[in-house]
Amino acid sequence: MKKNDVLELYIDEVLFPNKGIGRIGDNKIIVKDAIKGQKVKIRISKKRKDKIEGKILEVLQRAPIEQEPFCKHFGICGGCSHQTLPYKEQLNMKSSQVLKLLRDAGINDFEYLGIEGSPSEYEYRNKMEFTFGDLEKGGELSLGMHRKGRFYEIVTVDGCQIVDEDFVKVLTTILNYFKGKNVKFYNKRSHEGVLRHLVVRKAIKTGELLVNLVTSSQQELNLNELIEILKETNYKGKLVGFLHTINDGLSDTVQSDETKTLYGRDYIIEEILGLKFKISAFSFFQTNTLGAEKLYSIVRDFAGDKKNKLIYDLYCGTGTIAQIMATVANKVIGIEIVDEAVEAAKENARLNNLDNCMFIAGDVMEKVSELKEKPDLIILDPPRDGIHPKAIHKILDFEPEEFIYVSCKPTSLARDLPIFVERGYKVTKVKCMDMFPHTGHVEVVVKIVKL
Repeated sequence: MKKNDVLELYIDEVLFPNKGIGRIGDNKIIVKDAIKGQKVKIRISKKRKDKIEGKILEVLQRAPIEQEPFCKHFGICGGCSHQTLPYKEQLNMKSSQVLKLLRDAGINDFEYLGIEGSPSEYEYRNKMEFTFGDLEKGGELSLGMHRKGRFYEIVTVDGCQIVDEDFVKVLTTILNYFKGKNVKFYNKRSHEGVLRHLVVRKAIKTGELLVNLVTSSQQELNLNELIEILKETNYKGKLVGFLHTINDGLSDTVQSDETKTLYGRDYIIEEILGLKFKISAFSFFQTNTLGAEKLYSIVRDFAGDKKNKLIYDLYCGTGTIAQIMATVANKVIGIEIVDEAVEAAKENARLNNLDNCMFIAGDVMEKVSELKEKPDLIILDPPRDGIHPKAIHKILDFEPEEFIYVSCKPTSLARDLPIFVERGYKVTKVKCMDMFPHTGHVEVVVKIVKL
């Protein structure tokens, strides 16, 4: 077996998040985005001593449990890789994957409370980042998502099912507008061109809609006509702001060299569990609002009564968990490395009339050393890579009675939890929350108690 060989194989299992496993003789082959029970034709894309990877060329036979895809872009768009699985099967798969990861890490004897499904299986996202480009070299302008497995090709996702119709209206309106203008998209090879990204945010509870057009500075744009067209469009919600962001960075990410508010305001207001949150164009906020309510309810339930207790919320982002916990605690201190997120957290606390929250800007690894009060509970909601190895022991040195770990990447969680066990703690409760239907991602909430 060598690189570029074309083979046929059956998928025996799927490991988190989307690693299908097939076997030929003694060789284990990893196939991304495969589903257990499928027969696939693959090309060997990587061949090393310890790892063989293959890329799907064709699904020769669907798994018995698969259904027809619900989206016209399935198989072309790079998102929603699991949409041919019935939603109940998606949940079962994610649940079993998390349990396997924990077992393999030596984490046992806990109460497993299953997996909560997203309240909305479709139209659940409150934010989308679309990219300008073309589907074929020299083809007409497109606006949407990267083609599956491709970096330069963009699929116009005007039939996307994980956002509501207002997202599609904004996308098609802006795409059609620029198709009639002499404005080129930003070419990621030559770094020439103007149109880069379109970021749309919509509050599920309030219906407020914020549009951010991201371009290079290579051409002066008069966007007044476009703004008027968008204002006159009939939405389910309400357009409250239009922003223009200049980004001349070389990487294919949304970042701001300069952002101007050309219409309305630069934020939307969302509500979670009775609290209001001001979300700006670049704020981190859970992309599934109704799912976030369930996720944070799990955290609050795991915490229990903390009326006279001190809580640390580490990696607090814009302070969502901290403020939800502030309603049932004596005091909450949050730490977050992103300055803008900390300012947003402070502003949101004022918006909700919460005076028992304190937010600190800085790296958790450094700032925990400056905290002097001993917490009763520490809530951890780290980025996908988990807790930094140098920070985890500093955090454990506080020796609180309880931790609650909110993980968006179970493999990082499974790496971190044994360290808690080594330091005299026990995992007592685990519950999964599906924030991202039709994808391989899942959130996990863990309660950890001092022995």
